[in-house]
Amino acid sequence: MLVKDIMIPNVVTISAFASVREAMRKMREHNIKSLVVDKGNEHDAYGLVTYKDILKTIVAEEGDIDLLNVYDIYTKPALIVSRELDVKYVAKFMVNMGLHRVLVTNANALVGIITMNDIVGAILEMANGDQ
Repeated sequence: MLVKDIMIPNVVTISAFASVREAMRKMREHNIKSLVVDKGNEHDAYGLVTYKDILKTIVAEEGDIDLLNVYDIYTKPALIVSRELDVKYVAKFMVNMGLHRVLVTNANALVGIITMNDIVGAILEMANGDQ
C-alpha cells in the first residue's frame, strides 16, 4: 500500500502571517487538528501548526493570543514524504520520530497529509477485509 492510497488530499492551508485566532477558526470550521502553513516562496519549506501548538501557546500566554501570529508558534520545516512511498516506511518513520502527521508531496508540490490515524485505519480495514 502506498501513501497516495490513504493520504488526505485537499489540505487546508494558512499563511504564516495569519493570527492564531484565525488558525483556530479555520481548524474548527474544517473540523481538523492541523493546518499546513504556506511556503513564503518557491524555495521555502512548508510548516505545520497544530491544536497542540495553539493550546501550549494559550497556556503560556494565559489565554491572550490576539497579538500572536501563526509564525510565532508553528513548526518549520514540516517533514514530508513522497506519495509513492510504501506506507510501512512512513509508519516506521513517524513512530521513530514521534510524529502524528507528515505532509505528502509529488515532485515537491503539496498533495496531501497523512496521519497515524489514517495508517491505523487502513490497517484495520485490511484486517477486516481478510475475515
